Amino acid sequence: MPYNSLIDRTDAGPLIPEEASREIIKEATESSAVMRMVPESQTKRLSRAQHRIPVLSLLPIAYWVSGDTGLKQTTETNWKNVFLNVEEIAAIVPIPESVLADQDYDLWGEVRPALAEAIGLAFDQAVFYGTNAPDAFPDDLLTQIAAAGHDVAEGTGDDLYDDLLGEGGVVSFIEEDGYMATGHVSALSLRAKLRGLRDSQGNPIFSTDLKEKQSYALDGEPLDFPRNGSIDPAQSLLISGDWSKVVVGIRQDLSWKVITEGVITDSENAIIYNLPQQDMVALRVTFRASWALPNPTNRINSNDATRLPFAALTPAGS
Repeated sequence: MPYNSLIDRTDAGPLIPEEASREIIKEATESSAVMRMVPESQTKRLSRAQHRIPVLSLLPIAYWVSGDTGLKQTTETNWKNVFLNVEEIAAIVPIPESVLADQDYDLWGEVRPALAEAIGLAFDQAVFYGTNAPDAFPDDLLTQIAAAGHDVAEGTGDDLYDDLLGEGGVVSFIEEDGYMATGHVSALSLRAKLRGLRDSQGNPIFSTDLKEKQSYALDGEPLDFPRNGSIDPAQSLLISGDWSKVVVGIRQDLSWKVITEGVITDSENAIIYNLPQQDMVALRVTFRASWALPNPTNRINSNDATRLPFAALTPAGS
């Protein structure tokens, strides 16, 4: 676990004016893919560290009455509790004051978007794969997808189109459980595979005009290709689902603080940086959030073990 990372003079070299070009070229930072897919109505502003969500677990049943004097039967409805448990993502960027003084750019202005992207990446990978996820978080989407038997290995069907949209394909698993996919999150490497798909006449299915930007969709729903590295093609090529069933809880937005006094230690409490003694400052960012997939019962599939509004295309042989 890194505790001694910092921006040194070499790292910040492109920001210190020399004979090099003053233009800083960088990739546009992207927000969390999960938060982009989840509807705004499903993003909750939380006032405490734990939030309880009542979830329907048993549906009522109606009965025909026999004749004019037949007896009416009883029924019931049950609920279960699902909890949003808020956890914190954070990072600290130390930098010597001399390095900060020797550059003409707003260094913090350059660092903050990259930190925001790192926060989004950490959240996405915790949701998708359970990477470094807190113990209080639910099982990640890919684990839940595998448990429900909703994972399709590439090459299972006749072609990629069949793997995604055919009977027994990714989208069909979602529909068979009583849901409709509202969006798909895919590895960038899948774009080339989709561009290569042809109809029976040999015409591209997705690329209709090579002179214009292509908007990708599966069965009419948007197909997103996150560029923050959140999708690992070694684990999944595509994750599809009804994103309105995911709940994201935000307890605290991105919070920034410039620290000028104090020490930074490692996990053994050994001092790595002494900010005032070493003439250093540090930028700290924190973000507190949670997520849950309540998965309420429905008329199509009332079995909790197999019902899930998500499915995935996984690499061949996985």
